[in-house]
Amino acid sequence: MIQAAAVSALTSTHWLGIPIAAAGAVLLALGTLFQHRAVGDQPAASGRAAGSMGGGRLQALVRKPAWLAGTAMLGAAILLQLTSLRFSPLIVVQPIGALALVVTTLATARMNRRRPGRRALTAVALCVGGVGVFVAVAAFSAEDVEISDRHLVTILIVLAVVLACVAVAYALWRHRSGAVVFTAGAGILFGFVAALAKTVIARLFQGDFEWLSLTGLAGLVVAGLAGSFLVQNAHTRGTPELVVAGLTVIDPLVAVAIGVTILGEAASAPPLAIVLFLLSGATAVAGVILLATVKAPAEQAAKR
Repeated sequence: MIQAAAVSALTSTHWLGIPIAAAGAVLLALGTLFQHRAVGDQPAASGRAAGSMGGGRLQALVRKPAWLAGTAMLGAAILLQLTSLRFSPLIVVQPIGALALVVTTLATARMNRRRPGRRALTAVALCVGGVGVFVAVAAFSAEDVEISDRHLVTILIVLAVVLACVAVAYALWRHRSGAVVFTAGAGILFGFVAALAKTVIARLFQGDFEWLSLTGLAGLVVAGLAGSFLVQNAHTRGTPELVVAGLTVIDPLVAVAIGVTILGEAASAPPLAIVLFLLSGATAVAGVILLATVKAPAEQAAKR
């Protein structure tokens, strides 16, 4: 049983981060839908693969109002996420982004005038249910910690390795990779964005904002830009539900892993909480994998 002492881990101020993160999740969903529609309407240049973002395709997107509107919504979602991190531990607010999956699924069904299929609803239930349990447990067992130089240096070293691996994988296998791969890569990088945002914001309020914090801010920007590029590639290969599911599950899992293993936000969590973390995380990932098998309406119509 989760010990009663852990219930006081979050103060009344800390709880403010939860509704702020929920508002950010809604904007994340809407922004993703706008970007997905704009990418789908922008064909690849002649001689390029259908899923490629090269050949001026990305440059053409920046002139589309729908894509720009989606980008603005995503920017607002990021600002709300950063604000929520100011109030609450990383492992509490980051998984709340799973609410975006519900909004995306319902909005897509309404735009396509189709009811979500049983497989899609099951996948969404697994994602949201898994993340919901995770947040509930984290809210009563997580704690804010003071961010040290060692914490930030460790995160930056791991990020450098991840960026190098992503760059090599993109160079070698980008034409053979599907939406799941690109979404997973983006989710991993966005997990580091959240972790670095938490550390940089915490150090700013601790009065430790110097060259190392600026390095962390630079790493945040690089990871964010690289992740955004991978998201655009994912949009050309999969449904908006899959993209949102991957981001709202993989992103928080990576951020939580950093929060637990490097920052020590769950150091006081009882053994049962750790078990629930693992089980709920596995449930959410299973939902993403199931959602990857759901075909877009256009693909279903083409097979008839």
